[in-house]
Amino acid sequence: MTLAQQFAAYSAWRTQLAAGIESFRGWLAEHDLDDAQTELRLGQLLEKLREDRLHVAFVAEFSRGKSELINAIFFADYGNRMLPSSAGRTTMCPTELMYDPARPPSIELLPIQTREANTSISEYKRFPDEWKVVALDVDSPEAMQQALRHVSEVARVDRATAERLGFIAGEEESAAFRVAEDGLVDVPRWRHAIINFPHPLLQQGLVILDTPGLNAIGTEPELTLSLLPNAHAVLFLLAADTGVTQSDLTIWREHIGTPGGRKKGRMVVLNKIDGLWDELKTPEEIDAEIAKQADTCAWTLDLPASQIFPVSAQKALVAKINDDLPLLRRSRLPELEHALSAELIPAKQEIVRDNSDAEFSDLYARMRGLLDTRLAGLREQLTELNELRGKNKGVVEYMMGKVRTEKEEFEAGLQRYYAVRSVFSQLTNNLFAHLGLDSLRSLTHSTREAMLEATFSKTLSDSMKNFFRVARENLGKSNGEINEILAMLEAIYKKFAVEHGLKLGTPTGFSLIRYEKEIDRLEQWCDTHLNTMFQLLTHQKANVTQKFFEEVAVQVRRAFERANRDAEAWLKAVMAPMETQVREHQIQLKRRLESIKRIHQATETLEERIGELTHVEDGLVADVGSLEEIGRSVRATLGQGVAAPGLRSAA
Repeated sequence: MTLAQQFAAYSAWRTQLAAGIESFRGWLAEHDLDDAQTELRLGQLLEKLREDRLHVAFVAEFSRGKSELINAIFFADYGNRMLPSSAGRTTMCPTELMYDPARPPSIELLPIQTREANTSISEYKRFPDEWKVVALDVDSPEAMQQALRHVSEVARVDRATAERLGFIAGEEESAAFRVAEDGLVDVPRWRHAIINFPHPLLQQGLVILDTPGLNAIGTEPELTLSLLPNAHAVLFLLAADTGVTQSDLTIWREHIGTPGGRKKGRMVVLNKIDGLWDELKTPEEIDAEIAKQADTCAWTLDLPASQIFPVSAQKALVAKINDDLPLLRRSRLPELEHALSAELIPAKQEIVRDNSDAEFSDLYARMRGLLDTRLAGLREQLTELNELRGKNKGVVEYMMGKVRTEKEEFEAGLQRYYAVRSVFSQLTNNLFAHLGLDSLRSLTHSTREAMLEATFSKTLSDSMKNFFRVARENLGKSNGEINEILAMLEAIYKKFAVEHGLKLGTPTGFSLIRYEKEIDRLEQWCDTHLNTMFQLLTHQKANVTQKFFEEVAVQVRRAFERANRDAEAWLKAVMAPMETQVREHQIQLKRRLESIKRIHQATETLEERIGELTHVEDGLVADVGSLEEIGRSVRATLGQGVAAPGLRSAA
């Protein structure tokens, strides 16, 4: 199965899962079992499935063949090169290929001058007017090719402007851009490009990130702080004839193979092996030379040889276009595609499965518990009424008194429930006092003041370290509040289960550990790229401060924003089972009392009431059966794989 086939199968699975959850949502509405909280949670789950994206990044120095590899893997069916690919620099700016049906096919280009505003790319994505839009004619491959050449455009600026935009220019070895005889420098015209294109894989949620060389990676911290770490797969390209160059090694060590960084989905592609095809050598000698080069790269990058994939992207593209199977095999691209599909898709499916399974199972258990409670209450009514057959009026009065007493005891017990709600509200306030954005804003403000007032490099460094220390402490205190909320709910759940027979189970847990790890990652990046003696001694205090807040602190804020959203969703969900069960138990006690009252007052015959309740019982039993059928269907979909190794079996 190719990567395209594998991803299509994954997309079909995701669509089937969404259909099953939509069916569950419709069933709840049809049976008047939905409420605002359940509707919100199901809506959010379906939105996540609809907007699910698989991000694959291609990273390398220029002229390693990234664009050609993208063409070979994803666009060969168009019968030509869709992305520009030639000797030298072609992709001059980071380029995202994706599809959003709400927007027309187009290329959105962010001018390079926006770097002077020190505003992140993600912020600019909120302001469409800042981007130049070029329409794409998807019916004409030639017009598409012409439009896509925009990502290769350059602008001629003076050396001072180039360096102000973040490009090192000059004749020295470290310079990425050369100064021409007229004193001008060719720099990328665009800072970022978004290609919105209805390719079948992009329509299914694939997002491809094509990055330029070290010059762009080094000058766009958002790439290394957000886009690359969040990519599900990163393909790092080397040239087979040169192996690992010094600039390749710099990119690998600083941005991809960092210690403690993500390992899954990180692959090294040794491209252009056709340069080693020598007609004067035997196939065995050529294979041995390629294997030797791959082993050398593996040793240099400290990777197992199985993670190095020698390919010829150019020959693979030609082979696919000409339907030349022997040449395609010789290009070795199928091995890379198989490795991508075998590792990437199952790992992505596992994440989506686990998240969807947890949310659906919780909502399903709530609804099933609600029906079970209704059925148990109804059967208790039937048992009481059946026991009244042939009994005198005094027995009916006794039974009525018994139910009234039970109702009063439960309502007295509700005072504990209301007290729990009050304590829950207080603990929630305590949680957001530490986790909330107000606390982070206060920390950001005090850190900025300390850095601007600093007179020594050590003070600057200590201020940055203190920022992370306090942020981490706030997460730790928040975890303490979460554990206190859980302990309180577990106690009240058990008490109501024992005293009133409510089926509450165990409250769902929650942890902020993923955000603690994100803060650790951001601090590690800061310590490597910004909070170093070299940076502090060679850059002005104002510049260091500006870079810290516009590149690092903004990512910390986003992590806290996500933590706040997740905590709010958990707090709503964790109280929902108790609220539902308490409300349902109140209703059942009221109905039982009313039934016995009506029998006592002879407003209806005992047999009529028993018959009526028996009919309702049959309907509830049927509802339980249909709900179980929906649950089995969704769980069967959750348990399906997409024909790749590594997927766990259905639970």
